Amino acid sequence: MAEQGRKLMATLAVVVGSLHSLPTILPAVSTLAKKHIEYGVKPGHYAAVGAALLWTLERGLGQSWTPEVASAWTNAYTTLSNFMIGEAYGAPAAAK
Repeated sequence: MAEQGRKLMATLAVVVGSLHSLPTILPAVSTLAKKHIEYGVKPGHYAAVGAALLWTLERGLGQSWTPEVASAWTNAYTTLSNFMIGEAYGAPAAAK
């Protein structure tokens, strides 16, 4: 579990650093999405992970967690998770 946490943090760092050029990371994100199938990840898991991530960021950032920061992180996670779900399971699964 600790290793997965490190991987998640490393991935988030790359994503945050690449948000200005999202198309450059989408091939890697697509590959990652397809690997998640091997780990047993289901489309519904993405919402729970997103909620936990946003909760953690809110607690960690404290007063720096402004409505603008919350909106930016929510939009970034939603965009990437919807893309990953679509890549892994197809567009209809993204609606579940």
